[in-house]
Amino acid sequence: MADHRNGSTQPSNGKASAAGSGYSIDLNAFQSRLKSFYSHWDEHKTDLWGSSDAIAVACPPPSEDLRYLKSTALNLWLLGFEFPETIMVFMKKQIHILCSQKKASILESVKKSAREAVGADLVLHVKPKNDDGTALMDAMFRAIRAQPKSDDQDSSIVGYISREAPEGKLLETWTEKLKNTKFNLIDVASGLSTIFAAKSNEELTSIKRAAYLTTSVMKNFVVTKLENVIDEEKKISHSTLMEETEKVILEPSKVNCKLKADNVDICYPPIFQSGGEFDLRPSAVSNDELLHYDSASVIICAVGARYKSYCSNIARTFLIDADPLQSRAYGVLLKAHEAVIGSMKPGNKLSVAYQAAVSVVEGDAPDLVSYLTKSAGTGIGIEFRESGLNLNAKNEQIIREGMVFNVSIGFQNLQSEKSKSKNRHFSLLLADTVIINKDKTEVVTSMSSKALKDVAYSFNEDEEEERPRTKVDAKGAEPFTKTTLRSDNHEISKEELRRQHQAELARQKNEETARRLAGGGSEAGDNRSSSRTSTELVAYKSINDLPPPREMMIQIDQKNEAVLLPINGSMVPFHVAFIRTVSSQQDTNRNCYVRIIFNVPGTPFSPHDANSMKFPGSIYLKEASFRSKDSRHISEVVQSIKTLRRQVVARESERAERATLVTQEKLQLANNRFKPIRLSDLWIRPAFGGRGRKIPGTLEAHVNGFRYSTTRQDERGDILFGNIKHAFFQPAENEMITLLHFHLHNHIMIGNKKTKDVQFYVEVMDMVQNVGGGKRSAYDPDELEEEQRERDRKNKINVEFQTFVNRVNDLWGQAQFNGLELEFDQPLRELGFPGVPHKSSVFIVPTSACLVELIETPFLVVTLGEIEIVNLERVGLGQKNFDMTIVFKDFKRDVLRIDSIPSTSLDGIKEWLDTTDIKYYESRLNLNWRQILKTITDDPQSFIEGGGWEFLNLEATDSESENSEESDKGYEPSDVEPESDSEDEASDSESLVESEDDDEDEDSEEDSEEEKGKTWEELEREASNADREKGNESDSEEDRKRRKAKSFGKSRGTSLSNSMPKRAKLR
Repeated sequence: MADHRNGSTQPSNGKASAAGSGYSIDLNAFQSRLKSFYSHWDEHKTDLWGSSDAIAVACPPPSEDLRYLKSTALNLWLLGFEFPETIMVFMKKQIHILCSQKKASILESVKKSAREAVGADLVLHVKPKNDDGTALMDAMFRAIRAQPKSDDQDSSIVGYISREAPEGKLLETWTEKLKNTKFNLIDVASGLSTIFAAKSNEELTSIKRAAYLTTSVMKNFVVTKLENVIDEEKKISHSTLMEETEKVILEPSKVNCKLKADNVDICYPPIFQSGGEFDLRPSAVSNDELLHYDSASVIICAVGARYKSYCSNIARTFLIDADPLQSRAYGVLLKAHEAVIGSMKPGNKLSVAYQAAVSVVEGDAPDLVSYLTKSAGTGIGIEFRESGLNLNAKNEQIIREGMVFNVSIGFQNLQSEKSKSKNRHFSLLLADTVIINKDKTEVVTSMSSKALKDVAYSFNEDEEEERPRTKVDAKGAEPFTKTTLRSDNHEISKEELRRQHQAELARQKNEETARRLAGGGSEAGDNRSSSRTSTELVAYKSINDLPPPREMMIQIDQKNEAVLLPINGSMVPFHVAFIRTVSSQQDTNRNCYVRIIFNVPGTPFSPHDANSMKFPGSIYLKEASFRSKDSRHISEVVQSIKTLRRQVVARESERAERATLVTQEKLQLANNRFKPIRLSDLWIRPAFGGRGRKIPGTLEAHVNGFRYSTTRQDERGDILFGNIKHAFFQPAENEMITLLHFHLHNHIMIGNKKTKDVQFYVEVMDMVQNVGGGKRSAYDPDELEEEQRERDRKNKINVEFQTFVNRVNDLWGQAQFNGLELEFDQPLRELGFPGVPHKSSVFIVPTSACLVELIETPFLVVTLGEIEIVNLERVGLGQKNFDMTIVFKDFKRDVLRIDSIPSTSLDGIKEWLDTTDIKYYESRLNLNWRQILKTITDDPQSFIEGGGWEFLNLEATDSESENSEESDKGYEPSDVEPESDSEDEASDSESLVESEDDDEDEDSEEDSEEEKGKTWEELEREASNADREKGNESDSEEDRKRRKAKSFGKSRGTSLSNSMPKRAKLR
């Protein structure tokens, strides 16, 4: 037990090990904990350590039984290993240890550390194999007598652990001799408990890993096993389930847990109970009775795992066809359990936590108070139950940061009158491992859900109705089978549970939205920063800086980014940023014209300029045209202005983007002690700009972030851990690439592009083109070999990425990154569905915290925690597709709409949304969400009083609209968006500095904008004249509007404002 169950046997950096042994002691941890032990002894010598002059701790021989002893815990906490049959005596200036030769060789390595930490000399008393050790014990007693005694004491005070009975000949001899001395003996167990209570970051990491293993076993093995047994009606005993679960804990790889088997162990044999016999103590034993899962059955499962000797615990209760009392009692217990966890904050008393549970039960179910357990749990760590940290009504101990608790609460021996005899008595139990942090309480076993919808199973079969029906059917049609009835009832109850859960979510969501609107939370917009105004762009500071005029012709000053135009005999300079478009044309007389249109405030599609406010009433030059006979010169002028303008626009655009970036800390590169984690030959999206062939680069994980770099000096990008919001790893399955994707809190610059999403990928397949022209046989050896090579390459790349991800996850698991809560998330392909979030159809996949599409650009990353509600639109009979609109909690943010989702994915999406606690609604038409959100933010009180989001409830609105014939002028969602809104939006989004992707886009935009110098009235007049020339004078404005409305009605269907049922409450 000492070897397998306690600590690692692998020596590593920073650890000292004895020659020839596999044991190594972490000297840094030993020093810090020994110093902590002595300082606590000095500070609390009177109240917790009984004014002891020496502390004696004797560790018993090894045992195969599971036991938790203070002496063993001190060994593990201080040295990292259990040292059986070892006696330690701590004094102010000396530490005496009586042990065997092998243990002494290991402990030799800590002599220097003990002297440096507390100034105490380590004295080893090596006991020969056949010696009883009495002479060595006498030497230790003499050392105790020789040290100074406490005030007013005739003899020394020795602290020891009184409750631990001596085991083995050595400890029996030591206990007898210790009691026969004239020392004053005092129990110091409470002092040791206080030291163990507040955990260091390293200890918390071990507890979190133990909790991860515990939760994985419960979620991925226990629950799956129980569902399989019940569904297939297998017979299995509680003891068999216990043995199988214990094997899984000891082999973490069986539940995809990347922990070494040498470091893990069980806290206690897993507990399975059912059939009316329940014991809620951790010392309970799984008996040999068969698992009972008839109607109204209750199954209690408790699992505890240890990692490097640190414990974690979880317990869940599963209800099979629960009766009303069981459902009500479980709901009250769940609420009480959450109340205990919510009240556990640093500074509170432990009794407050238990009282929180009592208050919930007294308020919601006073008849169940007498059945509540007398404790709500205990402290947990190296010991499964830390004495002095019981969560009961009498404990006045103060909760401190770093403490860890096993919050375990239940109802014992409830009685149900309606159930069968075996199910009449039942108990309920819930337990989680909870870490007390400074700002919040962390439930590290929360991955296993305890919500009623996840633990209540419905397999009910009404046997009384089934029997007579079978008799009737025997005369005619074939009777339904048992399996069919179970399946149908299961599906019906599943849909009913989902409907009930959605109703509860609607209530919670409306309350949450009301609180947020009342607090002004929806006002948080994205606060777009404006780009540089034209007043900041100056070509020449004074007239003396103008270049000397050569000829009265258009000149381009590349250095000062100016265009000099001959006007009234003078060269007038204009900064190129003031020019919107420039174009040239030639008439029949071979005269060439240059037309220059300027950015002028107040015209359509132009940004507001500061000059219009700074110089009110000013006159602006809108357009200038010049004529020339030299067509070559005209072409050069036009091309030069376009090129210069493009360069200025690109520079100003990048400067504007960088001006809005959030200042981040500097990347700390790994030094020689910490070798960076590296992944090579990766491509990046968005790609770095610049000319030349693109080349792959290397991604490295350093002290506080990633760095991606290529062989080119200017191609480098840093991603800090603190700026990462979500990290994704998507191995290649049906795709061509394996990728790592980072979604960031704040934008960064990659090359000259501002982005919140950075992706690194490798193509797992090479693009191969068959130049032969003919089809190749499926059994062609070359073809088969090529396919095998592709599979091997894909598997190799996936393994390399997975190794990188695992190492980074381990790095993020260290104490300094606890607050970031970072971990690579992997898309759940089985929940994916096709849709069109932007322009093309893509495959969208949920993850545990997001909804993502990471293959096609632009990427889609939606954080589930930021979603207010989801509205499924165009849902109805006969529809092949529907749309999904995601409304965010920030009402200033535009909704996200995913179009053209196949109707076959509807049920899967509903189930996923319900599982992730997202409220969804259904509607037959698309809604005008911009107008809806504007109405809500303008008048939140009316929205709240009108039932909140319930106006989207299709069933409610249908029932209310049957008897309503009056027109409601209040809240009317519509799928027709007014043109003025879109025009205003386009106008607002335009800026002086625009981004231009390539030359072709630039030229096409300038050609199309050549006519923008004319007003709308001029363009309308020209169109009317053109129609009149063609003989369409009868085509009046009214006719055009009538045809437009008719075609719009055909393409979009009936207007939503006329067809949607109206609610009188919401105005």
